[in-house]
Amino acid sequence: MESANDAVRRVASDFAEQRPDALVQSAFLEGGKPDLDGAVTALAARGANDICVLPYFLTLGLHLQRDLPKLVAEVEARHPSITIRVAAPLDGHPRLTDILLARAAEVAPSLTGREP
Repeated sequence: MESANDAVRRVASDFAEQRPDALVQSAFLEGGKPDLDGAVTALAARGANDICVLPYFLTLGLHLQRDLPKLVAEVEARHPSITIRVAAPLDGHPRLTDILLARAAEVAPSLTGREP
């Protein structure tokens, strides 16, 4: 869905604004452009040789367990001078509960004990 892809692009853009020293490129596993290989190619053209993939997934599902490792291995084979590391999904991050509480406070402040 293109609106979901646009949301990912906005997050990548916000990340790039907050970290102007980092080379940032969104990538998609299914249907969106660029795919991982296209993103790595674009980053390599900008001088990247050490790439950190930040999966915008809540949990460790099939995409992260099966699809992403296979894609990373294929891309690394095509770009042997580039190191690719993959971060964990969002699940388990200590600030995730804070984010959820903030969202709940937007619609139901009494449930969270916080004012919006």
